[in-house]
Amino acid sequence: MANARSALVVDDERDIRELLVLTLGRMGLRVDTAADLASARAQLAEQPYDLCLTDMRLPDGSGLDLITHIGNRYPDTPVAMITAYGNVDAAVGALKAGAFDFVSKPVDLTVLRRLVSNALELHQQRRAAPVAAVAAGLTGESAVMQQLRQTITKLARSQAPVYIAGETGSGKERVARLIHEQGPRAKGPFVPVNCGAIPAELMESEFFGHKKGSFTGAHIDKDGLFQTANGGTLFLDEVAELPLHMQVKLLRVIQEKSVRPVGASIEVPVDVRILSATHKDLAQLVADNRFRHDLFYRLNVIELRVPALRERADDIPLLVDSILKRLSAEAGETLPQLDADALQALREYPFPGNVRELENILERATALCEGEQIHRSDLRLPTPLAPQATQTTRAAGTFAAAAALHVTGEHPVFRMPAGNSNGDGLPRHIEQLERDAITRALEECRYNKTKAAAKLGITFRALRYKLKKLGME
Repeated sequence: MANARSALVVDDERDIRELLVLTLGRMGLRVDTAADLASARAQLAEQPYDLCLTDMRLPDGSGLDLITHIGNRYPDTPVAMITAYGNVDAAVGALKAGAFDFVSKPVDLTVLRRLVSNALELHQQRRAAPVAAVAAGLTGESAVMQQLRQTITKLARSQAPVYIAGETGSGKERVARLIHEQGPRAKGPFVPVNCGAIPAELMESEFFGHKKGSFTGAHIDKDGLFQTANGGTLFLDEVAELPLHMQVKLLRVIQEKSVRPVGASIEVPVDVRILSATHKDLAQLVADNRFRHDLFYRLNVIELRVPALRERADDIPLLVDSILKRLSAEAGETLPQLDADALQALREYPFPGNVRELENILERATALCEGEQIHRSDLRLPTPLAPQATQTTRAAGTFAAAAALHVTGEHPVFRMPAGNSNGDGLPRHIEQLERDAITRALEECRYNKTKAAAKLGITFRALRYKLKKLGME
């Protein structure tokens, strides 16, 4: 076993040390042991280890001290904490201190083996690529983006729950994917779910699964999102939208690492890392008693803030270049580029919709501009809305922008009928009017798109853009 991977077990209980030596030895590891903090530090100084398991309470100090010591001196060595059963606070403290994961006493050997396998996978990744290549996933060289990439690299090493805060459109899901892809769970599934998009009455079944016949319409057994994400990462987007009864159930799953499908009599163990995000102020919701404080502290073991685009305006030229290259590749042709004045307009715009809004602006501009360059006027930048604008205000803004964009000369693409004041239905109504006008023009021009575009008073590229957006290709 000269080339065997090695582990250091630190615990003052002989029985625990012997159990871990036996279990890890059967997994092909060479195992050294230490009964106190001083011995552990001495052995770490003598040779490198692929993994360290440490008890929380040691005769001469805390396991947290050892976690900090390893993080500072041997950052490539994953360390996991052994905690007393039910001591979730100690587990959370260990994760915040930099532990890779934790396991509770009495030690569940199945959980332990899975933890060790993940830790060894992580250690192998670090040796193969010590600097995580996350730059390709996050465009920008501003100081805040460089710091964000460094933080993602660190968080990818852990199994701690991460709460990703940021405005709508800032790239929270992309950050979550990078944390998953750079960690030991990269080969497992990444399952994103929008908590606000699931009806309350179906939420328990969607998250935890159900058994056949457990309720009307349950014709077969079905795995929930937790089972689907087993061995990987579950990303709970817009977690603030969870109703209180589901917050209680989610808290139990996090603590017990098991789920009970609807209609089942036993719980099913799950191995899932949870990442969560919302554009709302979750701490304020806790203060307002609209989100459980105990769940907040379990999800928010580590908080990662994604900067708004207006906080990194220097990155806009790089983002524009990246987005235009992608759009050109999708279109299969060279698209117009921005002139200097248009680029300056983007740098001055506050982007309440962040990167997602920038993508939409550029996609529209490349489709609707007349020449080979995109000018400031082609961007059609709206009067910016506040980031937390109401839905009615957004709907009205959508209507105003759409009207300015599509009513051209003698060929109005749509007209707003009198008496329709339903703000929630405006975008859908506008889309249907556009669809009807385009269909009518195509029929009148015998589906000659060039003639139809001229009849509508828009460019051929703009018509093709609309056909794609409306699913009419």
